[in-house]
Amino acid sequence: MVRNESPIGIFDSGVGGLSVLRAIRAALPDEALLYFADSRYAPYGKRDNAFITARMLGIVQWLEAQHVKAIVVACNTATVHTVSILRKRFQMPIIGVEPGIKPAALRSRTRVAGVLATASTLKSVRFNTLLTQYGSDCRFICQAGHDLVDDIESGDTDSPVVMRHLLARLQPILYASADTLVLGCTHYPFLLKAVHVLTDQQLKVIDTGEAIARQLMLRLTDQHLLIKPDPPVTQVESIFLPTPLRFVTTGDALQLTRMTWQLLGVNVAAEHVEIASDSG
Repeated sequence: MVRNESPIGIFDSGVGGLSVLRAIRAALPDEALLYFADSRYAPYGKRDNAFITARMLGIVQWLEAQHVKAIVVACNTATVHTVSILRKRFQMPIIGVEPGIKPAALRSRTRVAGVLATASTLKSVRFNTLLTQYGSDCRFICQAGHDLVDDIESGDTDSPVVMRHLLARLQPILYASADTLVLGCTHYPFLLKAVHVLTDQQLKVIDTGEAIARQLMLRLTDQHLLIKPDPPVTQVESIFLPTPLRFVTTGDALQLTRMTWQLLGVNVAAEHVEIASDSG
């Protein structure tokens, strides 16, 4: 049974959605969060649409069985291909993510912006609709970065190898005189420091994590599902409060535990789960 105290489900193909969880946790600190990493099949950017849809349906069914009150699809590739299908199949609020094309077009002064995303996202109908809708007077330089997702999944965000991979993607954007960069994959916010180093902070970076958290808050408020904040506690008391976080993965649970510590500073043991894909 879903109640206000029920958790919010957040899922991604791997650890990228932890950047969204970080934003949600900052905006809604009293909410219980259940993070699902489909790491056995990461990254989704290399998968076909039918495979992604089948996995999404299976994952959401599993999360529904955990009595989550809302779901955040913390993966751009999954959102552009399946979020409309999920909303037709399931009754709970489902929040997707999408590249920040509109804010980039509004903020760019040179009228040139870069987009770093997976090839699957860049080829999707939804992404190209966003370009048509909001980017008519702004040139977008789109770069796919599968190798960057693989780097982050392995826990590497700042090695010389990552820097080379990232620079190769950023150079065409910089050469085009872009002043804005859209992070079109939830993995990429973990490269923000590397982006600033390589570009000498020449690019304004658009990350939609905070916007997703605001949208989630609105949906929960509209449906009277937002948890009531607990009374304030002292700093000493807060040390002994349980953290309402749960992490599960179809991959290596120990690796996800390490990654949540490395990327979020959160020390919670992850669990391994097995789920079947839904054939629809």
